[in-house]
This record gives sequence, structure tokens and C-alpha cells, in this order.
Amino acid sequence: MASVEINRVSLEYPVFEMAGRSLKVSMINRMRGGPAGEARVTALRDVSLSLKDGDRLGLIGTNGAGKSTLLRVTAGVASPTRGTVNVQGRVISLIEKGLGINEELSGDANIELPLRLLGASDAEVAHAKRWVPDFTGLGDFMKLPVRTYSDGMKARLSFAICTAIEGDVLILDEWLSAGDLGFVEKAERQLADVLGRTRILVLASHSLDLLRHACNKIAWIENGRLMQIGPVDQVLNAYIEATTTKVA
Repeated sequence: MASVEINRVSLEYPVFEMAGRSLKVSMINRMRGGPAGEARVTALRDVSLSLKDGDRLGLIGTNGAGKSTLLRVTAGVASPTRGTVNVQGRVISLIEKGLGINEELSGDANIELPLRLLGASDAEVAHAKRWVPDFTGLGDFMKLPVRTYSDGMKARLSFAICTAIEGDVLILDEWLSAGDLGFVEKAERQLADVLGRTRILVLASHSLDLLRHACNKIAWIENGRLMQIGPVDQVLNAYIEATTTKVA
């Protein structure tokens, strides 16, 4: 059984003001009793939600609302300042390009480490080492250091590695970020196949049509707060009304 339990999660991080962006200067100012030049930004505020097998959760909200931060916390990439996150099942996340990839190593050499970080077995790693080069179409570039790749080639490699094994919880920031246009159609088919075998989906997107198509519930995030969570049409209609009113 896969599940996601997020209980009263908040996340804060420090931001150094221009006058205090030097850590050395900030520390000296603090020791002298002056301002350290540090402010704290609250990216998530007391967020709670629960997901079970079959749930397809869409995250909606304006830019900077906290959607990507919530994805990172759910994926275990970021740790909350307060609250708890409990995820049962293997998590596959397509939110961090190049996560676990060493740019000094070749494409071939980079396949195993990210998969091990995702908990892949020996058999899954062996399969990926055969499948990833063929799927990406990178050919001889798989023998070269990743630092020699274009951004599109890096995206291909990252996408292929992340979708090479099956997961229970799939976390996506927008529907697709797989590099060059010529690769997108192929990647969409792979992603649809992976999604069909995934128990829980958490998807952040600005596309209302996509959220209606892919999700069975929506969470509306604004200023780091969970404004509303529930049936797709109910929450999207409330979000549209609030956004329209604010613009007007």
C-alpha cells in the first residue's frame, strides 16, 4: 500500500539582504550586536494532507505560492522546519533535473547512482543500463562526460533515468520537462505508461485542462498555505473565482 501523510508542515529558509549577503560580514555584525542582514521566508505554512492508493492530486496556485516547495518536501528533497512527512512506497520524482548526476562522469557511468538513490535493485539497474541509452538516442554521447551535453541532452538522460524503474508515488513539476521537441512525444508515451502503473500522483501545473484530465482531487496553495483541497471542479472553480476577483 502506498500513502502520503503530511502533517502540519511548515518550511522556512533564510534570505540575506543585500547589505548582509556576505556571511563573514553578517557574522561580524551579529557579534558586534548589529543586524545580521538576514530575513526568513516562509515557503509553507502549516500544511496537512493525506493521500492513498489511487489518488491523483493536482497542485494549483500562482507563481511562488509554494507548489514546488511542497513537491520537494513530499519527495524528501527538502526537510520541513516543522511538522512531519510520512511517505510509504518508492518515490519517483521529476522535479530536480540532474539529481544524483555527476557531470564529470559519462552518461553510462551516471545511470546507476541516481537509481540506487531511488532504491533500485541490481536487476533494475542492469535493465536500465540497457534501456536508457536506447531510449534517449544519445548514442556515442553516452561514453562522454555529461558536462559536454547540451541542456536538452541532459534533460533526456535525467528523464530516462527517473522513468526507468517503477515507483509507487510519482511527483511531477508540470507534466513534462524532457528536453528537445523531437523527444517530447516519445517521452509523453513513456510518462503515460509510468503513470498507469503508479499508485499515487502529485502533479503541480498551471494547466487547468491537464489537472481536470489527470487528477481526482486538487489542492489550492497560496502564500504557502493550503487554501482548499477536494474534488477537482469544486476547488478549480473556487481558485478561478478568487483569481478573477483579484485581477478585477
